[in-house]
Amino acid sequence: MVKIRLTRGGAKKRPFYHIVVTDQRNKRDGRSIERVGYYNPVAQGNEKRVELDTERVKHWVSHGAQLTEKVSALVKEVSAKAAA
Repeated sequence: MVKIRLTRGGAKKRPFYHIVVTDQRNKRDGRSIERVGYYNPVAQGNEKRVELDTERVKHWVSHGAQLTEKVSALVKEVSAKAAA
């Protein structure tokens, strides 16, 4: 099954996550099919907290990909900002 989930990057105590499309059997930071955005939980000032290609996410969901809980919340956050 294909999942859209987070992979961790960044330094110690400064996490940075890429939002990727991957097979659920792959390791968390392993091989991915496509990178569709990023999430920076420690963003400060003018840094973007979430960047997401919603069209690609919709494409993958229409082809059967499932979102993890955190990614689902991030997608809702981005679409709420876009609607406002």
